[in-house]
Amino acid sequence: MTMRSRRETVTFKHPFRIKGIDRLLPPGAYEVITDEEMIEGLSFASFRRVATMITAPAAPPRTSTMEMISISPVDLADAGP
Repeated sequence: MTMRSRRETVTFKHPFRIKGIDRLLPPGAYEVITDEEMIEGLSFASFRRVATMITAPAAPPRTSTMEMISISPVDLADAGP
């Protein structure tokens, strides 16, 4: 099965929350990674989303490290950059 990952940077101007993350995230630029798999058997290339993740500062006291957290694209949109 063919997979691809798309990366984009989303900038938040204010502190924000995303469902599934139990803390307030600070404003700033965040990398969002979307993994997609190719839908087989079609006469054209088509992909479906299988995972969306955001990189965020780790919870205290490890704020100097980053963690990758699985999120819903709907929850990301609701957080409103």
